[in-house]
Amino acid sequence: MDGGWCKQYFLQSVKWNFRVVPMARSLPPLNAVRAFEAAGRHRGFARAAEELSITAAAVGQHVRRLEERLGARLFRRHGRGVVLTAAGRAYLEALTPALERIEAATERVVQAERTGIVTVSTTPSFAAKWLVPRLAGFQVRHPEIDVRLSTSNALADPAVEDVDVAVRYGPGRWPGLEVHPLMETELFPVCSPALLEGASPLREPADLRHHTVLHLMADDWPRWFAAAGVPELAAVAERGPRFSDAGLLTAAAVAGQGVALGQRVLVADDLAAGRLIAPFSVTLASTHAYYLVCAPGELERPKVSAFAAWIHGEAGGVFTGR
Repeated sequence: MDGGWCKQYFLQSVKWNFRVVPMARSLPPLNAVRAFEAAGRHRGFARAAEELSITAAAVGQHVRRLEERLGARLFRRHGRGVVLTAAGRAYLEALTPALERIEAATERVVQAERTGIVTVSTTPSFAAKWLVPRLAGFQVRHPEIDVRLSTSNALADPAVEDVDVAVRYGPGRWPGLEVHPLMETELFPVCSPALLEGASPLREPADLRHHTVLHLMADDWPRWFAAAGVPELAAVAERGPRFSDAGLLTAAAVAGQGVALGQRVLVADDLAAGRLIAPFSVTLASTHAYYLVCAPGELERPKVSAFAAWIHGEAGGVFTGR
């Protein structure tokens, strides 16, 4: 076999299989660096100790460990105090601006977590009927935080999407997420005041057979009819417009298009304003409730915690998530 060819093949093999492994940073202990920088800046261990909230002896120990690591003297005794050596002065001149940059970068991150934008995901109906009318109160209390509202009837996953926190209506079981109860609600028929008049006024549940019943794609009308003592109406009222969103359902009821099974959280403001009325006293506890949902650890972030505390207060509860 040709020797030149073998040598070339070997060199190519070495080249192809050679990988550059990055070397770890060779940095001294940060506590020792901070102690030296403070001592050098204050020209003494006592004032450095006050700044760092440790003892002067601890400052001296940190400096000695740093000198051992560097293999150079950074201070020399002078009377009852210490002065920087030439190596110490050069090291201090390099460290002080570096530590100032670290401090500034840290403050920027801290401020970004306390201020800026908090992204909240919820349904269009909850946003329009409950959250948005109250958001001005949050902005007054936290002018440093802006709320970015993302609405969808699809359940956003705060663990993988660009969402800080979500408000969900459901059974309260979402594996892998932090779930905090927000508020319960109840269901009952609501309609425009105009439906109390006319040829078929609403006086008792049985009168619903003469009116259009408005539905969500899946709703609890059969349960309400049973609770009201007219289970036979479940079949009679099966027909009627169906809506994919509770906000649209409520808007149809306000417009006088029929009777909706309203959810108290979403219809409370319309009832208070007289746009809707509740013609019957029978209410039905919802099997679902509202929950504040987020990825694990998100509530440790100050701006997210601030929003959580505020919305729990608006819902009439106390935030206990931290």
